[in-house]
Amino acid sequence: MNKETFIIIGAGIGGLATACLLAKKGHKVIVVEKNEQAGGRAGLIVGKSTKGDFIFDKGPSWYMMPDVFEEFYKLIGEDIHKHLKLKQLSPSYRVFMEDSQKSYDFFGDIQKTADVFEGIEKGSGNKLVDFLKKVKYQYEVAKGEFMYKNYDSIFDFFNWRVMTIGSKLPIFKKQSTIINKIFKDDVIRKVMQYQTVLLGTSPYETPGIYTLMNYVDFGLGVWYPEGGIYEIIKSLHKIATDNGVEFKFNSPVKKILTKENSAYGVLLEDNSEITGDRVISNADYEHTEKMLLNNDQREHDDKYWEKRTLAPSAFIIYLGIDGKIPNIQHHNLVFSKNWKENFDQIFKSPSWPDKPSMYICAPSVTDKTVAPENTENLFVLVPIAPGLYSKESEKEKYYEFIIERLCSVFDAKDLKERILYKKIYTVEDFEKDYNSYKGSALGLAHTLMQTAVWRPNNASKKVKNLYFVGANVNPGIGMPICLISAILAYKRIFNIKDNIPPKTLD
Repeated sequence: MNKETFIIIGAGIGGLATACLLAKKGHKVIVVEKNEQAGGRAGLIVGKSTKGDFIFDKGPSWYMMPDVFEEFYKLIGEDIHKHLKLKQLSPSYRVFMEDSQKSYDFFGDIQKTADVFEGIEKGSGNKLVDFLKKVKYQYEVAKGEFMYKNYDSIFDFFNWRVMTIGSKLPIFKKQSTIINKIFKDDVIRKVMQYQTVLLGTSPYETPGIYTLMNYVDFGLGVWYPEGGIYEIIKSLHKIATDNGVEFKFNSPVKKILTKENSAYGVLLEDNSEITGDRVISNADYEHTEKMLLNNDQREHDDKYWEKRTLAPSAFIIYLGIDGKIPNIQHHNLVFSKNWKENFDQIFKSPSWPDKPSMYICAPSVTDKTVAPENTENLFVLVPIAPGLYSKESEKEKYYEFIIERLCSVFDAKDLKERILYKKIYTVEDFEKDYNSYKGSALGLAHTLMQTAVWRPNNASKKVKNLYFVGANVNPGIGMPICLISAILAYKRIFNIKDNIPPKTLD
C-alpha cells in the first residue's frame, strides 16, 4: 500500500477515528479543526464557580453499544480498558412522568427490567423478554449486514442476501406502530420509544428496524467512562498523536482545494494552504458542500437541503448546583404527558415546547471528579426544532420556565437559589461552533428516506479523492455509529467492498 497524506477537516469523533485508522496504517494525517479543542459536539466545558470547577461533557452523555467501542479499539490495535475505566450504570436511568409523582428505574439487565415492566402492566414482563429476543436478532443482523456496508445504489441495499436475511426485519413499519401493538401502558410505550430522540427523529416517523435500540438499551446496558465522555475524545486524540497525526486547532477551513476536479488540500481562513493526496470532511455535510466547494462540485442543491428532515436542536442548560439532589440518578428522563404534541412542536409545527419532555444528566451522582464536593453537576436538555432562533431575552425566559419544571420534578423548591454556575447553549451556538445546518444538534434524522442508500454518500461523485465521515453519512447519528462511519470511510478509500465488521485493517 502506497503511503499517502490525508487532510481531515474536523476533529469530531468521526474525524478522530478516521485519523487513528489511517495513521495506524502508516499514512500521514493532518487534522484541521476550527475550534480550540478536539471532540466536536463531544467537547468539554469547564464551569468556574466560587466552590470550584464543574466539568461538563458538552454534548453526548450516553455510552451505549459498548461492543462497537471495544471492537473499534481492537481494530486499531488498542485495549480499550487501558484507555477508559468503564462502569455499567445500575439503574441505567430513571424516568419521571410529568402528570404524576411516580418515577421508575430501568436497567441494562433484561430480567430486572422485565420485573419493572410487570409491576406497571400485567403480562408485559414476558412480552418484553420475547420482544428483546427478536430485536437482539435485528441488532445482530444490522451489524452483520447493514451497518458496516457502503451503499452506492438501490441494488446494494436490496440484494439477494439482504432481502433473504433481512426479510424478518420491520424495515417499512413505524416504530410506534410496533411498540403500541405489543404494550398498552403509557409509561412502557414511552420507555420503549424515547431512544428515537437519540436517533434524531420521532417514533411516529422512525423505521421499525430501529426497535433494535431496545436491545441496545436493556440488553447491552448504559455505561460511563470515569472522568466523563470526553475521556473517549482524549483517548482517540492521544492514539492519533502517538501515531504521528498532526493537529491544527483554531484553523477554520475556507475552501477545499481542487485541481482537475480532484481534491488535494484545504485553504484556511488565514489564507494558508495545507496540501496532500486526499481530503476527508468531518465537518457538517451541508456546510462542506455549500461553503467549501464550488457550486458545480456540489451533489445537492439548496432545494435538496430544504427538504431534508433534520434531527432536533436542543435547549441545553449546564448547571452547577450547591448541595445534593436526593432523588436524582445519573441519567434522568422526564416524559411529557402530551407526548405526541411535544413531538409535533419539534418536527411539524416548530415552536417552543410548552410542556416538553426533558433529559437531565447528573454525572456527579457517579463521578466525584466532575464537580466540587457536596455539589451537583447537571446537564439539562430540552429537544427543540432546528432553526428555532431566539433573542437572549427569549432564552432567559425559557430558562426560567425549565428551572421551575426542574424544581417540581425533583421536589427541590430552592434549586434556583443554589445555582453556582449556569450556561445556556442552543440553536445559534450549534450553528456557530459546528457550522450545523439550522443549528441541528445531531444532523440528518433517521427517517426511512434518510437511511442506508438514501443517506448522503461518503464519497463525492463530483470531486475525486474527497470523502465524508460523521453523523450525516452512513450509518448515522451517535458516537459508536460515527466510529463505524470512520471504518466505512476507510473501506471506501481503499476500495474494500465487504459488509462485515473488520477484524484487521488489511
